[in-house]
Amino acid sequence: MGLAESFAEQDELAIAERWMSEGKEVAIATVVSTWGSAPRPVGSHLVMDEEGNFEGSVSGGCVEGAVVTEALDVISSGESKMLEFGVADETAWEVGLSCGGKIRVYVERVG
Repeated sequence: MGLAESFAEQDELAIAERWMSEGKEVAIATVVSTWGSAPRPVGSHLVMDEEGNFEGSVSGGCVEGAVVTEALDVISSGESKMLEFGVADETAWEVGLSCGGKIRVYVERVG
């Protein structure tokens, strides 16, 4: 992890901490594993509050949208979730990707 990525991660966690100190409900999504092509490395975070505000990134495109939707559910229910997204090498071109890959994202409510 480079210095810029380290600062970005700290910024996202600092944002989550600030939101919690303001009394907001917060969820943190963290990339816990990747295989093949993945746009964000393990340890990348997305933080979100109950109003739908979010900072950071765990992937991109439709995966990011799905994570945001699931994060709202986790804030509401209080139950953590392990999400897995993947595209097989054989079908990757059909969805606009150059190669296949998998990503696992853990989403938990904090505070």
